[in-house]
Amino acid sequence: MRGRWAAGIPPRNFTWILADRLAVSERPGGYSRNHRRVRRQEELIWLREQGFTRIVTLLGTPHNLSAYDEEGLNWSQLPLPLSGDVTDELGTLFDSLDAWLGSGERILVHQEELGDRIMGAMAAFLLWSGRLDDAPQAITVVERMLKRVMGSTGRELLTMLPPRVSPA
Repeated sequence: MRGRWAAGIPPRNFTWILADRLAVSERPGGYSRNHRRVRRQEELIWLREQGFTRIVTLLGTPHNLSAYDEEGLNWSQLPLPLSGDVTDELGTLFDSLDAWLGSGERILVHQEELGDRIMGAMAAFLLWSGRLDDAPQAITVVERMLKRVMGSTGRELLTMLPPRVSPA
């Protein structure tokens, strides 16, 4: 590859949640019928070239996992169901993100598309981690970052905050 494509292209709706540490986007390559293998490859090249050390997929399916391996990107699959009480799943996600960030990793978190669930999960993480003080502030901050309104599906996740376990 040569020229501008050698560095790849950023995933759609790519946004930093914690500057240069934690970002979100839609699934590399696009979601559902919009998914394109060539686009996925270009986006994964960009992630690798930008120094991302881990991709965290919140999907319950194996979409893209072999492609992450092919591009030499570490990944973790932490499924976040689309409904129901996900307190336990959020606890696993938040503990993992906290540990990876603490060890200096640069992380991209995605679901199929960048919507309410991932917005709510990131707002809840910012609240859980003590980076923000209350749910309304977390909602406002994430809405401004992503330039979209969080619906009730995302806001509901803020009511499912798992307990924070203090490091031993």
